[in-house]
Amino acid sequence: MSCSLLEFCRLQELRTVRDYLFQNQKTEPVEEKKDTDDQLTWDTSDWESAWESGDKEEEAAATTTAEEEPTGQTGPWLQDCVVSLSPCSDLLVVAREQKAVFLSAKWRTDDSGKEEMTLAVSWTGTLSTEEGECVSSCICIPLASQKRSSTGRPDWTCVVVGFTSGYVRFYTENGVLLLAQLLHEDPVLRLKCRTYEIPRHPGVSEQHEELSILYPAALVTIDGFSLFQSLRACRNQVARAAAAGSDTIQPPPLAYKKWGLQDMDTIVDHSSVGIMTLCVFDQMKNASILGGFNASVKGSPPAMSQYVTVGGGPYTGFYYAIEGSSQPLLSHVALAVASKLTSALFSAASGWLGWNKNKNEEETPQKQKPKVEPATALGIRFGLPDSRRHGESICLSPCNTMAGVTDDFGRVTLLDLARGIAIRMWKGYRDAQLGWLQIPEERGDRDFSPSASLPRRHALFLIIYAPRRGILEVWAMQQGPRVGAFTVGKHCRLLYAGYHLMGVNSVTSQGWQLHTQQVCLLDPITGAMRTVNIPFHLALSDKKSERAKDMHLLKRLTTILRSREVEPDIFESEAKSVLLDIKHPAIKKQALDSLLSNKNAPVSCLTNITRSLYDNLKQHDPEEVGTELLQLCSSQMKLLQLYSDIQQLHSAADTEDCSGNDSLEGIEDELSRVAPTLQRYAQLTSRPSVSFAQDSPDLPLTAQAFLSQTECTEDGEVKMIRGTEADWNQLGNFLFWGCLCGKSPIHKVCDTLQQTGVSPQQLLFLLMSVWLQREKEVLQKPEETVKNLHTLLIVLSNMKGAVDDSWDPQSVSPWWQQVRTTCIQSHNSAAALLAAFVAHRAAKASITSHADTKLHSEWEAVSLELEQWVVCVRQLEDVLVLQTLLLVPPPQGAPAGAAAAQCSVKALLEGGTGGIADSVSKWVFRQNLAPQRLKEILQKREEAEDRLEQKTGEDGTDETEQSQRDNDRTAELLVAVCQRFPHSLSPDLLFAHCCWEYVVQWNKDPEEGRCLCWAVEHLKLITSPHIQLGISTMMWSTFLVKRFSAAAFLMEKVGKAPKDRLCRRDVGMGDKAMTLFLGCCVQLLQILMEADSAVEEVSPPELSVEEAWCGAEGPASIAELALEQRGVHYPLVQHHCLFASLLHAVMTFSVKVKPLSLYDSKGKNAFFRDLTTIQLMPSGDMDPGLVSLRQEFLLRVLTGWVQAIDDLSSSASGTGCPPLPSSGPKADWWPSLCLELGSLLQVNPDILRRHLVCELYNQGLDLRAEEVMLQVEDKDVLGSQLLVLSGQRLSFSLLHSQSQTQPAMELLARLPPTLCTWLKAMDPSELRCPLVPLSQSSRLVSHVIEMLPENHAQYSLALHLLEAVEALTTED
Repeated sequence: MSCSLLEFCRLQELRTVRDYLFQNQKTEPVEEKKDTDDQLTWDTSDWESAWESGDKEEEAAATTTAEEEPTGQTGPWLQDCVVSLSPCSDLLVVAREQKAVFLSAKWRTDDSGKEEMTLAVSWTGTLSTEEGECVSSCICIPLASQKRSSTGRPDWTCVVVGFTSGYVRFYTENGVLLLAQLLHEDPVLRLKCRTYEIPRHPGVSEQHEELSILYPAALVTIDGFSLFQSLRACRNQVARAAAAGSDTIQPPPLAYKKWGLQDMDTIVDHSSVGIMTLCVFDQMKNASILGGFNASVKGSPPAMSQYVTVGGGPYTGFYYAIEGSSQPLLSHVALAVASKLTSALFSAASGWLGWNKNKNEEETPQKQKPKVEPATALGIRFGLPDSRRHGESICLSPCNTMAGVTDDFGRVTLLDLARGIAIRMWKGYRDAQLGWLQIPEERGDRDFSPSASLPRRHALFLIIYAPRRGILEVWAMQQGPRVGAFTVGKHCRLLYAGYHLMGVNSVTSQGWQLHTQQVCLLDPITGAMRTVNIPFHLALSDKKSERAKDMHLLKRLTTILRSREVEPDIFESEAKSVLLDIKHPAIKKQALDSLLSNKNAPVSCLTNITRSLYDNLKQHDPEEVGTELLQLCSSQMKLLQLYSDIQQLHSAADTEDCSGNDSLEGIEDELSRVAPTLQRYAQLTSRPSVSFAQDSPDLPLTAQAFLSQTECTEDGEVKMIRGTEADWNQLGNFLFWGCLCGKSPIHKVCDTLQQTGVSPQQLLFLLMSVWLQREKEVLQKPEETVKNLHTLLIVLSNMKGAVDDSWDPQSVSPWWQQVRTTCIQSHNSAAALLAAFVAHRAAKASITSHADTKLHSEWEAVSLELEQWVVCVRQLEDVLVLQTLLLVPPPQGAPAGAAAAQCSVKALLEGGTGGIADSVSKWVFRQNLAPQRLKEILQKREEAEDRLEQKTGEDGTDETEQSQRDNDRTAELLVAVCQRFPHSLSPDLLFAHCCWEYVVQWNKDPEEGRCLCWAVEHLKLITSPHIQLGISTMMWSTFLVKRFSAAAFLMEKVGKAPKDRLCRRDVGMGDKAMTLFLGCCVQLLQILMEADSAVEEVSPPELSVEEAWCGAEGPASIAELALEQRGVHYPLVQHHCLFASLLHAVMTFSVKVKPLSLYDSKGKNAFFRDLTTIQLMPSGDMDPGLVSLRQEFLLRVLTGWVQAIDDLSSSASGTGCPPLPSSGPKADWWPSLCLELGSLLQVNPDILRRHLVCELYNQGLDLRAEEVMLQVEDKDVLGSQLLVLSGQRLSFSLLHSQSQTQPAMELLARLPPTLCTWLKAMDPSELRCPLVPLSQSSRLVSHVIEMLPENHAQYSLALHLLEAVEALTTED
């Protein structure tokens, strides 16, 4: 809480700046001079700076050796320059002689990743244009933005430069000249600016904005509003001229006043204080001094502009210029004042520099000097005469009431400007630089003071930088002490602007946050720019200030609290003395808060210190110390006492024996009933898991944590504050876990809590949260903990305010309802069930005693409360069994689904009627349970139970037996869950939810084709056609039809089975997965057709839920949604099913075909429509061209199937046909499917059968061919086809075989010529399997003879063929 120097910005490229400004001055050639003249005409800053930077680099390279040597320029070079910083700290100008460097703000990230502001060179150039002129003064004025959305950032910054020639020039931040003016022919000594300040008090008059320019004997003031508008207009005109390519602009006129300052020998600096009005007394005093005894005084005092100058003879001069046409001060000086007013200049400025110079004009040797207006003489009113002292600079305070003046004697003098006197002087500050800081009071400091309604106070500090001593000092005004001192470098510059943004007024400044630095210290060695940070209270911190002392004591207390190795006694005594020494109530409260929140302080120390403070406060006047602090002390004492008492009770060894008066007969029966489930649940929840020591519930609760979660109300009752879940549980652990474990006296703990006035409802809430959170520990000793919970519940419910005395047992009690609500919401099913057992019994006992007091009879009291408990216990038992099932871990290698769901009664009720089936279906997916296995478990419950009984007698150690036992226990659990939920988990509902779960999982990863297959298998197991129909429709429209259509269009596009890459791109799965997907689509559409046919015969099922779960509210179950689906249009489904079969065949056998080309336009239009709509379907005879295409396709499919099954047959030994698989390209149902498709596609099935027989014989699969041959109708055609086949076989054996035997050659010679010629014409290469045993060929020829009628043209050929085969067979 003391002064500090804060670095807010850093200068980059300082060496570049120095090298540029101090490079060796040589006589410039004429060409360079021309360049500088051109610079006024064109905005050439970009390329010039590029050239100059290049020159600089060369010069830097040339002078590196010189720089390495220690030169005199490293330190004080900045003192020889004119330096000006914008109040917004975004532009710094450094100028020397003719040259200047502009540095602009840039944000950059340093090595540590933190963003910092830097000032980097943005423009360098020569500013002077006249022969021999140099820069003598410079300021940067930020101009406010006129946009309505502006929040106080400047629009742009104008650089105003004064020259020794008398010129004042205005530039943009890019070095573009806007305006140049010769107002007086003497050198410009100093430029100063005043901008709008929001008045802090109603009586303060608003000051006008102005720019003041000081010459050795004249002062020019330019009106701020006029300047602002002129500069904006010039900037716009320059931009337009640059865009248009011309260089002619018309500068607007500039209003100014020019005063000739008289009666002072030398003037070196000035301050324009602004408009002031004398009070009546001062007016009369001046009148009597100046006008004598008879002077008359006018009614209202005039407004005057005050100017203060410093220099020599006198040392300080005060000038007053009467404003406007207000009445003159005195009657006898009225003439003099009037004459001054008449000659004061309000004229528009002449003397513009020519903007549209031509080459000819440049070559003219004599430039036309502009006309300079004469000054209006202004006599000095009074001064501070000191003949030997010469003033060097003056710095005006922000409130315009004081100024600091430096002189050549090394003194700093403080002036009171209103009275015109010196009020303070410091000595020993040679070459001092001054600045001011005005600090507003912090928020909240005066909330406790009686003057809180007054405006915020401001404190004023004078900053003095003494370069000779390298020290920066901060002094409180007016007669305050030095409040800060910093050792800084000896070559720094203190930059104090004393103004803000120009162009602001009382309207536009509303809601603005002005981001301006008041004082900045620039260190040229490091490049750091630092500002001074002063707390407001230092203005108050003289020797009598209690607040500063209090802040010091607070800091000391913080140091004590941080030190860890202090003995508790020393800690207590030191903290107590510091706390008692603090006087200010707000700081005392802050100190007490930080003490009580310290984790290292022992409880006894905290209690003693708080008690001492309370006793000390009691001795003082209550109004003086404040009631709030007293209340805080008393409440914290009470809470600390409660903490200590409970801690003591938990650590005491004596515990109560509650078994005598607490019989738990009813609960013990219930416990034994659910014991097996609890045991299994405990096994499944006690799996090892990672946890952090700091999160352990066994960690002791610190006093600080206890205080942060409790508070005392105004009437002295303790109240718990609900924080985070972890904090709440920790508080509950502290209060009740010892009692639940039987380590603490229950009645004493509860009595202690009751005495503090804690509400029983909060205690009940804490107790329940602890019980549910510590479920694992509870299940280790259920009987003991249940007994203690029962005692605690009874004690809490007997507390005052727990169960309302007016409660009628026929209505629901809010007290027990709170317990029920907590149990119902909990995910810890076992602990919730045990709590419900206990609370049910306690409520029953309470109601019974309540009833006994009202009516003495042997009737049992029936109550709505008990009915609710029965339902609650039933629900919790159901949830426990269900949760135990869901906790069964999935087998290794199962698909990684979602983690086991945490279910509670509330979650299941909110999950709707299908919530239970949904959670079980997710478990089935995680367990990787096959549909048939699930069906077996649901159907054969009795057999499963018998098998489990037999298994329990065995004690096998084999791994397979162990896994089998685990599987059986899981099956037993599933059966138990289904028995508890006979309606919600009826087989149809469970299969429906499993089907939906699997298809959802498949949709997440379509590559996992098994999920879709199992979804279809589950769908097949649903017995109700209504549910089957609805789910099939939903599956098709939601998940399948989009991918199905994508697959169809892709095949149509490529004209064959697409490659893996294309499938993944268009359908989102690989080619194998797509084949499987199309097969599932066929099955789904077949199920849909069967269900649609069966719907009429069966009535829709009635879905019901168990009695205890009637209150379920939430989304409808899948089965309910299925029953709401509209019926489908059977022909459209069949149309899609047929198409799906074709696509499946294309993918399976890689047939080249465009599937959609097998349909006419009606057929194509009906595809991928909603199955519930009626579409125009193809009817009547098909176009023969289409039919031939379809026939060709089906023949290719049959060929593909025969080729696929060939390897099976060839690898099979023996003569019998090996069995074919049920799925894939070798499946036995492909021929029958093709025949079925043929009949639907108007293709003659007999052609397909004949083709199949020929293909089978061609492949050498004679036995399968003979089976199919029986179904062929047109035997004649088949006979002719097979005759060719048998001829090809014999031709191969006789003519083309590698091993041609002697008998075969002889046989060939004996054959009839016709047969011989016919055999030679045969081409055995058409046979895929020419090497067939002769016995098979013999059978084939005999079949051909049977098929061909005797009058057939080839009958005799067949007979000759048979003879040849038999002859060959006998010879073999």
